[in-house]
Amino acid sequence: MKWKQQIHGMKAYQPGKPIEEVKKMYGLDEVVKLASNENPFGSSPKVKAFLQQGETNHAIYPDGYAQDLRTAVANHLGVKETELIFGNGSDDLIAIITRALLYPGVNTVMADPSFSQYWHNAEIEGAEVRKVPCIEGRHDLEAMLEAIDENTSVVWVCSPNNPTGTIVTDAELQGFLKQVPSDVLVVLDEAYIEYVNDPAHENTLKYFRQYENVILLRTFSKAYGLASFRVGYGIAQEQTIAKLDPVRAPFNNTILSQKVAAIALEDQAYIEHCREANEKGKQQFVTWCEKQGLHYYPSQTNFVLFEVKADSNTVFEEMMKKGFIIRSGAALGAPGYIRVTIGTEEQNAKFLSLLEEVLYEQGVLA
Repeated sequence: MKWKQQIHGMKAYQPGKPIEEVKKMYGLDEVVKLASNENPFGSSPKVKAFLQQGETNHAIYPDGYAQDLRTAVANHLGVKETELIFGNGSDDLIAIITRALLYPGVNTVMADPSFSQYWHNAEIEGAEVRKVPCIEGRHDLEAMLEAIDENTSVVWVCSPNNPTGTIVTDAELQGFLKQVPSDVLVVLDEAYIEYVNDPAHENTLKYFRQYENVILLRTFSKAYGLASFRVGYGIAQEQTIAKLDPVRAPFNNTILSQKVAAIALEDQAYIEHCREANEKGKQQFVTWCEKQGLHYYPSQTNFVLFEVKADSNTVFEEMMKKGFIIRSGAALGAPGYIRVTIGTEEQNAKFLSLLEEVLYEQGVLA
C-alpha cells in the first residue's frame, strides 16, 4: 500500500497503563493512577447529578457547531462565539492545526521536552521539526526565535509546560510575541491554566486580540475532571478560526460531552476547591523532595516532575507493583526523573512512603 513515507517506523502514543490491566498483572486489589494528570477529585457534583438524572437522545448527531457550549464558554471568557473552535480534546485541535498549516517544505518550532503530540503530528504531515532544548525545564524563547526562519509555519509554546510544569512569564511572552513574524502561528497550549497561581503569569486572553497569529488552546480534561468526555477548545481571532474550522471533523464533540462541559463550567467554586487541594498536595511533594535532596521542577500544574537518581523505568515498574501507575521520565525526554500526578492527600502520602522504600532498595536513599 502507498503509505506516507514519514509514518514508517512511527510509534503510536503510549498512554499510562490502565488500572484493570495493572491489577491483573500484579494481583492487586487496589491501584491508583497518577500517570495522566487527571483530576483525582473527579468532576463537579453538578455534572454527576446531571449524568444520573439527565436524558439524552443518543440516536441523533450532536450539534456540529456546539452552540450551547460555545455560548457558555464565550460568556465565561468574555470572547465572541466566532472566536472559538472546539475539538475532541485539545489533541484534536493540535491535529487540526498541523493538518492546516504543516506540510513538506515548512518547519515547526517547539521546546524540548514538551508535549509529544506537537512533533508527532508535524512528522505525519511531513514538516521539518525543530526542537529547542529547555533550560532548567523552561522554554528558551531566545533560541526558539533564532530557530524561526522564512519557512517556519507554527511555533508551539506550552505554558505550563508538560512534562516540566514550568511557565512562560508574561514579560517573557510579551517580548517573544513582538518578535515572531506575523505569518507564523503561535500556539499557546494552556491545558493546565486553571492550576496556575504564579503572579508572573498574567491573563493571556489579551494576546489573541493583540496578535492575529496567536491561538490559545484549553481543555476540560484536567481541572474540570472531564478527561473521558474529550472536550478542548481554541481561542483566536475570527479570521484564524474561519481558516481552521473547515479542517475540523463535522461532529467532533458528542451531545453528552457538550452538555457536561457547559455544566462543569458553571461550577467555578468547585474548580477553586480543586485548585486549593492541588496546592496542598503539591506541597507534600515539594517537602518530600527537599527532605530527600532530590531535584524537582517548580510546577504550576497538577503534576510534579522530579529526579529519582535511579533508572526511571525501573522506578516506574517497581511503583506499579506496589499499586501506583506513574510516568517514567525516560518516555518524556527526562531520564532519571518521574512525572507524578498530584492525587488526594492520602494518595500522595502513601505514594511517597512507598517510593521511599523503592529508592532505598535502589540504593538512592540510605
